[in-house]
Amino acid sequence: MPPITAEPAPGPLALPPAFTAIVLAPPADAVSNAVAIARRDGPEAAGTLVLVDRADVLDLAVVLAPEEPLASARRAFLAGMSALADAVGAHGPPEMPLTFVWPDGLTFDGARLGGGRLVWPEDCAEDEVPDWLVFSGMLIVSKTGAGDPGLTPDSTALDEEGFPAGIRPLLVESFARNLIRAFDLWAEDGFPALAAHYLAHLPTPRGVAARIDARGDVVLGETERWPLASLLREAAWRDPETGTVRL
Repeated sequence: MPPITAEPAPGPLALPPAFTAIVLAPPADAVSNAVAIARRDGPEAAGTLVLVDRADVLDLAVVLAPEEPLASARRAFLAGMSALADAVGAHGPPEMPLTFVWPDGLTFDGARLGGGRLVWPEDCAEDEVPDWLVFSGMLIVSKTGAGDPGLTPDSTALDEEGFPAGIRPLLVESFARNLIRAFDLWAEDGFPALAAHYLAHLPTPRGVAARIDARGDVVLGETERWPLASLLREAAWRDPETGTVRL
């Protein structure tokens, strides 16, 4: 089945002016629809935010219009992940640790909560500026339909962690605002400032200096490197059978 598209939703989402919301019903998924829109409209699709209206997961995707070659433009993924973490952190218990699993996983108090993905044009060379990028994020809202939570101890859900009912719109709005802040931070203070914000959520070996280079790789000390591009091709947190977060 081809991706489902829809007209911009007039609904209750209070997004910054740069965004246009499209809300879809299941079984649509946000990332494939955002990619279809990006392929159709190119850079003009920038700011389109697709949300799927479902109760078990928060499923969103946003179209971006990069201005640099793909090899370095992928660093936009780190801005998306930072915005996703900041949105969760703004509404959750402040004492609970919120950490990344390099590069795309998001954990809450040590349990898998969700993660992010990045899609780019398949025919775009590393030294070419892509017409579009799509960042998507997914969080487990509830595991009510998954049986006893004790059978899935490696994952958690927003409702299990004390987030209020009806949190999805607030998280989407917060994500959009924080995504703008992340790109503003990058533009005003340089990429190292954004990298430091991401690294603040990423556990790294104690006593070893960590930085993120121009290609988005984490560099530890002088020799160890954690690649970005190759790991973005398949999300480690995603269950390929369900298309959602692994429980």
